[in-house]
Amino acid sequence: MTQTSSIDPKVTSRPTRTSGRIARLLYRNEGLRGYLLMSPTLIILTVGVIIPFLILLVISFWTRAGVGFDTTPSLANYARVVNEPMFGILLGRSFWMSGIATVATIAICYPMAYFVAFHVHRNKMFWLILITLPFWISYLLRVFAWRVILGYEGVINSSLVWLGWIKAPLEFLLYSPTAVIITLTHAWAAFAILPLYVSLEKIDKSLLVAATDLGDGPVARFFRITLPLSMPGVIAASFLIFIPTTGDYITPALLGGPDGMMIGNLIQAQFGSINNWPMGATLSIILMLWIAAVALAFLYLTRLAQARIA
Repeated sequence: MTQTSSIDPKVTSRPTRTSGRIARLLYRNEGLRGYLLMSPTLIILTVGVIIPFLILLVISFWTRAGVGFDTTPSLANYARVVNEPMFGILLGRSFWMSGIATVATIAICYPMAYFVAFHVHRNKMFWLILITLPFWISYLLRVFAWRVILGYEGVINSSLVWLGWIKAPLEFLLYSPTAVIITLTHAWAAFAILPLYVSLEKIDKSLLVAATDLGDGPVARFFRITLPLSMPGVIAASFLIFIPTTGDYITPALLGGPDGMMIGNLIQAQFGSINNWPMGATLSIILMLWIAAVALAFLYLTRLAQARIA
């Protein structure tokens, strides 16, 4: 006795037809394939960045009411930021200190990256690991280390007193903007060395040889060839340093003192001890907008300079 299958062949063919249509659609649409490949990253970006940013934006229009929050949309927090000079002073100080730390970090790391890219011909990875090895230590430990070094009885003051160059410890080394700038410069150096090295390593060495044959000296070769071609690394390193250091609050809290406090400390206090989340969200949004404006202006000026050089 022969048994007949009760499964309808039309039903079994539907998944095959659907998968075939999807396959043809993906084959014809290159953009859709790209978005499909990027979907894990886009999901993480949406969940970890876009949604929190939208929540922060919504909270910035709330106001504090006693121990709670008034969720009625209002521009009161933004008006307060504009009217009270304290916020502008902290914002300007943050940009000033972060800008100096960025310039100092690039100035210190560029020669190191240049040396590895042009003068080290063997075991370059070993040199890169050796240069970045101190930065494998925890960020907090490095900050505390600088607190010991810059202290009134630290290495610098003790050495200067022992040599007889000063009679009393230098007070400006600790709990001041100077201490914050020095620590930020050291703490973020690793993030500058690597993009600078990659940019310098990609420079075609035959261009330098050609410039030498045409009569250019080392200084002329550097400013006419090496520096312009390494500007993408300089720009990338500047952004990697300037953006996070502007909102840093750990280093100013431990080393800055009253004169070294930055906008990040105020934002942290709004979300913490002050318990004014709407004002903290407002300051965060304003800080992001100002950083974006500074970044766009920097890119515009850099492109103008590159166009004039070209």
